[in-house]
Amino acid sequence: MPVSLAQAHIDAFSQQSRVRAGSVIISVFGDAVHPRGGRIWLGSLIRLLKPLGISERLIRTSVFRLVQEGWLRTEAHGRKADYLLTPGGQQRIEDAARHIYASSAPAWDRRWRLMLTVGELSARERELLRRAMFWQGFGLVGGDCFIHPSADLTAASDALLSEGLGELLHKLMPLLAVENHFGNSARNVDMILHAWDLEHLGASYTAFVNSYRPLLEALRQQSADALTDEQAFLLRTLVVHEYRRLLLRDPELPAELLPHEWPGNEARIMCREFYRRLLQASERHLDKQLECANGDIPAAQELLHQRFQAEDPFADLAQPNAS
Repeated sequence: MPVSLAQAHIDAFSQQSRVRAGSVIISVFGDAVHPRGGRIWLGSLIRLLKPLGISERLIRTSVFRLVQEGWLRTEAHGRKADYLLTPGGQQRIEDAARHIYASSAPAWDRRWRLMLTVGELSARERELLRRAMFWQGFGLVGGDCFIHPSADLTAASDALLSEGLGELLHKLMPLLAVENHFGNSARNVDMILHAWDLEHLGASYTAFVNSYRPLLEALRQQSADALTDEQAFLLRTLVVHEYRRLLLRDPELPAELLPHEWPGNEARIMCREFYRRLLQASERHLDKQLECANGDIPAAQELLHQRFQAEDPFADLAQPNAS
């Protein structure tokens, strides 16, 4: 049962008429390549993604574009070449990883993080800024105010620098704000409705949950050992890829500001369980297939096993007292 359902998901993806190969490649770099040193030979990447129906030609075209967009760079080794994340690409991968592999949504201190535009921006600058802030989960209110409930404003500024938008920082004012409701003034919920489309996002989370729930239930009954190592890797890739694309549009609002029974919570729990069930088998596949241009197969680093780990509130109590 898990084998047929898993293969059905893989086949459905591979048979799509249009695949955003660049986005899949970024998912693979973040999930599989980054924990193994952040580099991969192009031939190895082609081999890993071929079962998803992504052709060699499309992969070559996509990585070329990712180099042009500042995500990747190349490093030659004889007649072969490795692809590596640029500093800016690595920053974006690490920023995304903190959200993708978090065991729970971040706590809220009831303060809003604002980025106000205080200078004139060209249409191109405004669009580049909007995209960069959108990537970090900020919403936009009134055209000149980006808002987020928990973002690190220093990290947000650093991310703009890594995106090549440092010249815009003098036109942006970072602020912390708290709600000071009085009379008939607008409330947090009113601002949220204008900054984000939660209805559409919630429907997307529900579709994700409904799509993967039968397969997860089958894995609970028969375990991931029923899958081949390659199927486990491909399924892990698809789950992380689809969940990552949802998180890109998710500001991760605190529970008190979300609709009742928000489907994003179930999606996070499902993704975490899939990851834990598929990790061992999928890593065996990478131990054989993720190769660098010099022939090395790098081992996974400790950060891989830190994913989806909840912080232990009693960790400090376990430390022996100094005497």
